[in-house]
Amino acid sequence: MTPERAAAPEYRQARPDDAEACIDLRGRTRENAFSREELRNLGITPETWRDGIAEGLFPGYVFTSGGRIGGYCFGDSDSGEILVLAVLPDFEGSGVGRTLLGLMVEDFRKRGFHRLFLGAATDPGVRSHGFYRHLGWVPTGGIDDAGDEIMELTLA
Repeated sequence: MTPERAAAPEYRQARPDDAEACIDLRGRTRENAFSREELRNLGITPETWRDGIAEGLFPGYVFTSGGRIGGYCFGDSDSGEILVLAVLPDFEGSGVGRTLLGLMVEDFRKRGFHRLFLGAATDPGVRSHGFYRHLGWVPTGGIDDAGDEIMELTLA
């Protein structure tokens, strides 16, 4: 394999060894960034993330460019919740987030889910507010413990 081919952008299923890079990336997003310490306070560490991927509890997809992770989307295999969609600023507006979310939705569809849900910002000035609506997600009227609006997607 040539170095150029190895560094080509790609989407793939997340692997347990991606956890450390995912923790790092989350602190470098433009909106809704969480530092390593903030994640640790929520019980999210490289070890818990790695184990969740390995055990199939938190399936996900990553986007890589130049051999580095530039975005990811993970869900909860028990509930059908989209836990996180994070994309580095360099890839915003390029379709990376939409593609990652689409991969996760299709994964959950194949697992037999008919309804997915997630928490999104209630502030219309935050990108996620319009992003999910544009893709067919609808507000449920509920607010989660983090103060985010609970949105759902019904799968046909």
